[in-house]
Amino acid sequence: MSDDTRDSTLRDKAFLALLVLVTLAFGWILLPFYGAILWATVLATVFAPAHRWLLTALGGRSNLAAFVTLLIIVGIVLLPLALTAGSLVAEATSLYERVQSGQVDLGSIFQNFLDALPSWASSLFGRLGLTDVGDIQSRLVAILKEGGQFFATQAVLVGQGTANFVISLGIMLYLLFFLLRDGEAIAGAVRHAIPLRSEEKGALYERYTVVVRAMIKGTVLVAVVQGALGGLIFWLLGIHSPVLWGVVMAFMSLLPAIGAAAVWLPVAIYLLVTGAVLKGIVLIAFGAGVIGLVDNLLRPYLVGKSTRMPDFIVLLSTLGGIAILGLNGFVVGPLIAAMFFAAWDIAAGASTGTQGPDGPSQKT
Repeated sequence: MSDDTRDSTLRDKAFLALLVLVTLAFGWILLPFYGAILWATVLATVFAPAHRWLLTALGGRSNLAAFVTLLIIVGIVLLPLALTAGSLVAEATSLYERVQSGQVDLGSIFQNFLDALPSWASSLFGRLGLTDVGDIQSRLVAILKEGGQFFATQAVLVGQGTANFVISLGIMLYLLFFLLRDGEAIAGAVRHAIPLRSEEKGALYERYTVVVRAMIKGTVLVAVVQGALGGLIFWLLGIHSPVLWGVVMAFMSLLPAIGAAAVWLPVAIYLLVTGAVLKGIVLIAFGAGVIGLVDNLLRPYLVGKSTRMPDFIVLLSTLGGIAILGLNGFVVGPLIAAMFFAAWDIAAGASTGTQGPDGPSQKT
């Protein structure tokens, strides 16, 4: 190896080390606001088609189109989310306080439920060890206590961290405006800088946009609709804390096969066996005929089966992401899983001379 070649290799390694170092340092600086950056990027990706339509409708005025899109996002996403979060904290805290004060006697409720069951059902509960009212009550109280303390703690943290929250929200909205306005140019610059072949970069970028939009439209939106419908029917039937149960149903809708029925079905059974037969029948009919059909009807329309990952991968990656990153993991987890499959699909395609950017989701 000549001296010139050796010097060139050394310079390349030094530059690569510098590149990695400054990239890590830049990421470290942005780390306190990674949530704001993440959600700004996600929202910009989801609402990019709407922004492009507005850009055309407004005669190419990019600043105005980005600002109008930003207002739409605030109106249909951020404000409803803030109102729902406030109601959720209030209802969860109220329910916990009512249980603590004795206004809601979980033991009596469960005992009435057991007494109304037919003999075969009572025997089944007995074999499962679910007839000890005192034990069941203590478990339910412990669960509610933990939930109440969690929501109370979150409320205190929100109150104490109002300044940080406002700053993060401001950064997200500010960044979102520029991502909407200059998103295509930024995406092009990033794609140009990635040291991969053009077809590989195209496959990864396509997979990223498909998964983000599928997560928001095909998972989050379906969950929101199911939770809203569940909360609405609970409110119409006079069931306490409809917002709380609606949020629980929204999260349970992420579970394949079970979904929101894990909440409304036990409540319907309780209504039937405790004498509220009409309410129970209405809840079962609405749950099976409306809530249960949302996933089958709405998800294929919003997404399309070719863009979906297997349900168990979505579930595991979502729960794992939430466990590690909190609420942000709701998007990050499935996104990492999708990038994992896309990267390995590209690698497999390179080894066989074919390309398939959608990986295993093409087979589901």
